[in-house]
Amino acid sequence: MDDLQYWLALNFLTDIGPVTARRLLSASGAPRNVFRMSFEELRRIEGVGEHRARTITGFNGWEAVRREIDNIAERNITIITVDDDRYPAALRTVQGAPLVLYMKGDFRDVDKYAVSIVGSRRATAYGIEVAEKISYRLASKGLTVVSGMARGIDTAAHKGALKAGGRTVAVMGSGLDVPYPSSNRGLMNAVACSGAVISEFPLGTLPNKENFPRRNRIISALSLGVIVVEAALDSGSLITVGYALEQGREVFAVPGNITSGNSRGTNDLIKKGARLVESAEDVIDELGAQIKGILREDRLNHEKTLSAMTEDEKTLYSCLSTGPKHIDSIIRETDTSTAKALSILLGLELKGIVRQTEGKHFSLN
Repeated sequence: MDDLQYWLALNFLTDIGPVTARRLLSASGAPRNVFRMSFEELRRIEGVGEHRARTITGFNGWEAVRREIDNIAERNITIITVDDDRYPAALRTVQGAPLVLYMKGDFRDVDKYAVSIVGSRRATAYGIEVAEKISYRLASKGLTVVSGMARGIDTAAHKGALKAGGRTVAVMGSGLDVPYPSSNRGLMNAVACSGAVISEFPLGTLPNKENFPRRNRIISALSLGVIVVEAALDSGSLITVGYALEQGREVFAVPGNITSGNSRGTNDLIKKGARLVESAEDVIDELGAQIKGILREDRLNHEKTLSAMTEDEKTLYSCLSTGPKHIDSIIRETDTSTAKALSILLGLELKGIVRQTEGKHFSLN
C-alpha cells in the first residue's frame, strides 16, 4: 500500500490525536512504520500506553481507507499531509496541527497573508454588513480572507472576498462531502474556485458540535490576525480568539450596540485589549510590516449592466429594487422555482449586484 493509505489510516484512529500521532511518527520515522511496530514498542511511546497500542496493532480498517481514497478521487478532492510542500507553513508549526487536510481548490503562496473574520451565526443586519464590507476591502487589497463557512458572519466574510474578486479559505467542521449549512453548498463551490475549502475530518463526518472548536484552531493558525465582528459572551468565536492568542496572532474586534447580546463578546474583547476595528484600514495599519509589499490597488468593478447578464439573471434583476424583497415574492413574480431563484440570486450576489439580508430578503446594491 502506498503512503497515502497509511496517512489516512493514522488519521482514522479516533483515540489518537495530532500530538500523539506526531510522537508516533517521530518514533517510527514514517506512517507505514507505525503499523509495523510491536505492541511493546508502541506502548513505551509517550502518550500511547496500552489501550492506544492495542488500537494501532488491532487496526482493521484498511478496506475503509481504500474506499476513502476512491471517494476522494471521485469527488476531485486533494489530500495534503503535514510533510507535503503544499501544507500551509503557518499551520504546520502550530501544536496539534492536523496530520491530513482534505482540500477542494488550492493553497497559494499569497495565502500566507491572510486575515480571519469570525462571529455569530445569528448575526444582525449590522454585523453582516460590516463583515462583508471589511472582507471586501481586505480582499481588494490582496489579503486572503479565512472563515468557517457557518451562517451569519462567516458567510458574509466569504461573500465579501468573492465579490472583490479575491481569495478566501473556508475551514469546515464536517467532511467536505457534508456541506454545512446545506444552504451554503453553492457558496462552498464558489470558494473552492477562488481559494480553498479544507477539513481535517474524513468524508462523511457530520457537523457535530465537538468538531467546531477543533476547526477553530485551524482558522486562527492560517491567519496573521483574527477579526471578531459579532459575538455573545459565550460565543464559539471566542474559542478562536483563545487559539489566536496561544498562536501569537493579532486579535481585532468590531464594537457593537451596547444593548445587543451579540455585541457583549466583542465589546468585552476591546475592554481586554483587542484592537478596536472600524474599517479594514485599521487592520491593515496594525499588521503593517507583516504585509508590507503585498498590498495592491483596489480591484473594484462597478460594471453591473444588464448586457452582462444571462436571460435568467435579467428576469430576477428586473423585479428587484433597492428595497428588500422576500424570496417568496420574487419566485411568484418571476414564475421561477425556489431552488433556481436562490441559485441565480447567489450568482448575482457574488458579482456584487444583489445583496441578501436577514430572512432571505434581496435587494439591489
